[in-house]
Amino acid sequence: PRGNGTGRGAERGSAVSVAIPLTMMLTGIVGNALAMLLVSRSYRAKGSRRKRSFLLCIGSLALTDMLGQLLTSPIVISVYLSGRPWATMDPSGRLCDFFGFSMTVFGLCPLLIASAMAVERALAIRAPHWYASHMSPRATERGLVAIWAAGVAFALLPLAGLGSYALQWPGTWCFISTAGGSAFAAAFAALGLLALVVTGACNLATIEALVARCRAKARAAQPGQRWGRIATETLLQLLGIMCVLSACWSPLLITMLRMVSGQAGPCRGDARRWEQQHEWQQEWQQQECDLSLTAVRLASLNQILDPWVYLLLRRILLRRFCQAASAVSKCSNAECRDRDRHRDRHRDGAIALSHEIRRTAA
Repeated sequence: PRGNGTGRGAERGSAVSVAIPLTMMLTGIVGNALAMLLVSRSYRAKGSRRKRSFLLCIGSLALTDMLGQLLTSPIVISVYLSGRPWATMDPSGRLCDFFGFSMTVFGLCPLLIASAMAVERALAIRAPHWYASHMSPRATERGLVAIWAAGVAFALLPLAGLGSYALQWPGTWCFISTAGGSAFAAAFAALGLLALVVTGACNLATIEALVARCRAKARAAQPGQRWGRIATETLLQLLGIMCVLSACWSPLLITMLRMVSGQAGPCRGDARRWEQQHEWQQEWQQQECDLSLTAVRLASLNQILDPWVYLLLRRILLRRFCQAASAVSKCSNAECRDRDRHRDRHRDGAIALSHEIRRTAA
């Protein structure tokens, strides 16, 4: 059968198909390794105390994404290259369970960490005094450990008989089974969508606070060009984060809910079941399964894009976010406004830009 991921179909498509997981694995490992290196350097730098919680979240997100790539991608690549059915490589099914467990842990934890980061940013901007007195690197570490523990505990539910992991289309990977209206699959999709909603709501709250602050400064006839630039770039980053998260994860989570509710048939990697269907059923099922595979690859793409969205392409914003949070809490009095106005009035734009470039390059 065409495109079943086993036998001749897999052999014809393996040369092209294996390039996708291989490229994604290498790109993800390099990007997340660079992100962790930069976070480590910034965390040890002097004057980084205000942003250590944010740095811990970014470093943890990069570590989680990289571990997910290292534990799952090599298995997919080896299955593609072998050209053999999964059952011959994993007759006991334990590798499938491990793969599904890894996909669940390293899919759910990044979503929860992203939500925690969105909450942290919202508190830093909207409640700076409470944030300064209650948030600390130790509290952030405890929160991250709790997220990882929750992700592992959830992924271990099939051991208690709640849900199961099954081979997925095209027979090269395993994930949560959606057959029979699985409550486990529905819970994963619901938690993922809830994390997306929390992330979006907190980012919108942060954007609203920054916009209100800019309008207040404009009404006071003291726009503060430097603070306005920081706020504008922070807004762009937050919008980018929301777009990337939604575009990468929504298709998979919605597809899982459709499969659980029976609106779409579950995709299986078992070639024998596929061959038992009529030709028109195979064509319709293949379209559904191709869409499901695309949704999974989009979710995996998030592991690659995370370090670039949060850090590597916006390294300057990592510093400016902390400056914006500090500006909200400290620059509400007349002394600070006079200082900002004096600085903006006498600073030449070209000199400031060249100084920023040299500082970033260093």
